[in-house]
Amino acid sequence: MHITMTDSIRCVWSESATRNRRTKTPGAWHVRSVISSCALLSVFAGSGSPIAHAQAPPPPSPVLALSEVVQSAVRDYPLVHVTQEELNASAANIELARTAYLPRIDGLTQFNRATRNNVFGALLPQSIVPSITGPVLGTNNGGSVWGSATGLLVNWQPFDFGVRHANVQASLAARDAAGAAVRRTQLEVGTAAADAFLTLIAAQQTEKSATAAVDNWDVLLRSIHALTSAQLRPGADESRIEAERALAGTQLAYAKQAEATSRATLVKFMPHADDGGVVFDVARLLSEPPPLADEDAPFQAGQHPILVQQKAVTAQSEAQLHATERSWVPKFNLEGAAFARGTGAESDGRRLGGINGLGPTTANYAVGVNVTFAFMDFASIHAHEAAQAATVKANKNNEQLADRTLQERFAIARAAVRTAREVAANTPVEVKAAHTAFDQAQARYKAGLAPIDDVAQAQRLVVQAEIDDSIARLNVWRALLQLQASRGDIQPFVQAVSK
Repeated sequence: MHITMTDSIRCVWSESATRNRRTKTPGAWHVRSVISSCALLSVFAGSGSPIAHAQAPPPPSPVLALSEVVQSAVRDYPLVHVTQEELNASAANIELARTAYLPRIDGLTQFNRATRNNVFGALLPQSIVPSITGPVLGTNNGGSVWGSATGLLVNWQPFDFGVRHANVQASLAARDAAGAAVRRTQLEVGTAAADAFLTLIAAQQTEKSATAAVDNWDVLLRSIHALTSAQLRPGADESRIEAERALAGTQLAYAKQAEATSRATLVKFMPHADDGGVVFDVARLLSEPPPLADEDAPFQAGQHPILVQQKAVTAQSEAQLHATERSWVPKFNLEGAAFARGTGAESDGRRLGGINGLGPTTANYAVGVNVTFAFMDFASIHAHEAAQAATVKANKNNEQLADRTLQERFAIARAAVRTAREVAANTPVEVKAAHTAFDQAQARYKAGLAPIDDVAQAQRLVVQAEIDDSIARLNVWRALLQLQASRGDIQPFVQAVSK
């Protein structure tokens, strides 16, 4: 006997409908029985169906685990690369600050054609009128001669009362702050990616529960319709169930929207999560609660990237204050110069012909110490010190604020873990009691001892209990994620999920 797939489905639905009319007990078991019966008949029918032999088995769908999402986000998310490049820039600034210890060497070579008229008199410092050397000729001759000059100046500051050292320490502190910012960004990105993964799974579970609720209301609606058609119940009962079915359909639409929104958030961290056929590895997340973590262990905020970053910012501001305090000091510069000049004019003003003056023929050298002191800079430096000191105090207060915030965040996360575990242990009891109440309400309604409102209310409690139970274990994992994030390291959470 040849059995087609259509006949199998029709047989199963007919058998299920007969059983529903006998028991009048809708629920999730109804859908499971339909699926199981269809699968069983398909197995018997498959031996005689040519389609079973013609189609090749589909390729396995790619499986995406939470650990892969976290690793991909920490590795490829653009914000992580931004902070990494800021760290590289801070490391380069350290080398820039250290170059202040090196001597400064400047070289010059010059050729010119100019007149030789010189006059007595002073000229205030400026950058417009070129300087001229030589005796005063008392003439105003327009004839020009060749001139040349070359020289080398070495300038080195042997000591600076700690200014350069303070600048280097400020650069080192900025590097430490940038490194802590990288770790903080990785922590926040990894936590957000893991939370997006859990949120998507919770949205999918809510959508499944909402779909099952719509199916349950459909079954109940068919049952009530049969009673009202037989004039065993008033038509108002059917209208009430139709309203509940419409409300469940609205909730299902919102659940689908939440699932699509959660998927879009996850794709932001891992684009491949939206590929067709991707299967999420959620077996451990849905089947068992996370192991007991060191929830009661004392919290040490000193190693958290947020506090490490704030401490580095404070150290940087203190180093900058140290450099400012040593700015109003004499500056000692050891200088050495070697230079030579050439001219096409004699000391009496006569011009030499040809290319005389193009070669620097007269040489000199000089060695000395140049000491400068800006007497009137004390006012601006004092104001700068006051501003920088206020910045140091503000950064220290921010450091204390960060410590207290982290302590608060850890306490809240620890309380959330405990509450989530209690809820996850309580939801199975809630589901069982809700189903029992629904069966009793349905039996009383069939016996004419209870109104349809009792059945509708009991069915709504069943739906809510199943939704609560489907996401209760996920909420435990999410609370554990926030607990580990408040400690500053989510790797223990990722390892617990991957076991």
